[in-house]
Amino acid sequence: MDQLAAVVDKISGIVWNSILLYLLVGTGIIFTIRTRFVQVRKFGEGWRRLFGGFSLKGDKAGKEGMSSFQALTTAIAAQVGTGNITGCATALYSGGPGAIFWMWLSAFFGMSTIYGEAVLAQKYKTVGEDGHVTGGPIYYIKARFQGKFGKFLAGFFSLAIIFALGFTGNMVQANSISSAFKTAFHIDPRIVGVICAVIAAFIFLGGVRRIASFTEKIVPVMAIFYMVGCVIILFINHDMLLPAIKSIFVAAFDPRAILGGAVGITVREAMRFGVARGLFSNEAGMGSTPHAHALAKVEKPQDQGVIAMIGVFVDTFIVLTLTALVILTSGQLQAGVPGALQGTDLAQAAFNSAFGGFGNIFVAVCMLFFAFSTIIGWYFFGETNVKALFGKKAVKIYAAIVVLCIIAGSALKVQLVWNLSDLFNALMVFPNLIALLALSGIVAKAARGEDILKK
Repeated sequence: MDQLAAVVDKISGIVWNSILLYLLVGTGIIFTIRTRFVQVRKFGEGWRRLFGGFSLKGDKAGKEGMSSFQALTTAIAAQVGTGNITGCATALYSGGPGAIFWMWLSAFFGMSTIYGEAVLAQKYKTVGEDGHVTGGPIYYIKARFQGKFGKFLAGFFSLAIIFALGFTGNMVQANSISSAFKTAFHIDPRIVGVICAVIAAFIFLGGVRRIASFTEKIVPVMAIFYMVGCVIILFINHDMLLPAIKSIFVAAFDPRAILGGAVGITVREAMRFGVARGLFSNEAGMGSTPHAHALAKVEKPQDQGVIAMIGVFVDTFIVLTLTALVILTSGQLQAGVPGALQGTDLAQAAFNSAFGGFGNIFVAVCMLFFAFSTIIGWYFFGETNVKALFGKKAVKIYAAIVVLCIIAGSALKVQLVWNLSDLFNALMVFPNLIALLALSGIVAKAARGEDILKK
């Protein structure tokens, strides 16, 4: 098992760091140019539409549909996860403070990519005779590529996302919750797993409406709770705030000026870990969030496109940045030093330095919010593809397997599962990017304000 895990990890590393890194950023640059910097031109409009449709009660979005706000919160529920805490800490340890700059840059380009995903998801969504709304990459993949190739590409994507997010991904998220609660409260991980599984099952069985109702309430609460905690720490560590911000920009281009030459972190490492962890966190171009954006009730696809951009901004430029600044101002980071704190341990140490023993509790509660909301979002994305491949009857079987994965993931951390999650995450990106690039002309028309719903 250990040998297989090592092989899978090596393959995943090659795919992510040697191929996808460049494809995802390259796609973002292409979409930025073709949409004439839509993430800048329409940034204000995105916020206006978000707050214009803000509601904690939803609206009449049709059977199995969502309000625009619900669609965004469902997407953010998936985007804002353990990557915003553990992933950020890992990027800082492996890439130094400069990794955060490259996270920002990749997120900037990623905002145009996710705009394209949301626009295409809206254009190619389907509404059944019973009013059932569904959409996602499988639909725009099939629309662009007819025949056997399109069916293969869509089927490959569906299977990859079901395994990457629904099964292995949710095991990883459940493990993050149970581990954090074990550290903070000394609770048996199996108990945490069963409780999470029961609550998740209740939400799953309620269908899209219950998922949307859950995310529209929990996402604003979790974001505000975490941001307030981070801001309090930054006030406590205010004397280190400006040096921390300076280190981000200096280390992005000259890591030795901040870290010295001993740790071996170069601009390449800062760029690699910053871009990889940033894209993994905000999911721009990965093909996950379009499933939520497809269900939004909007007049034009462009309307949901500009709102989708806000999801990437919130995930990376706000939540992830706050985590980075907390760690950098805490003095706990020893980037690249063998045996030094990294991952969740580094994040907990940073919060403990300001909050004392409450730091572990704060991180555990935030992990619960972040990881559990991700479980709900990822389950929904997988469910959409299960319906497309196997029909509605298979949903209950899928839900049962996910519940079992949550329990199993909470009880034990199997490295092979974590590595498989990374690999399947990478594999699902390829079909999505192929379709996105092939349909970039339609996205460009949408960004110019043209009506792309005309046949």
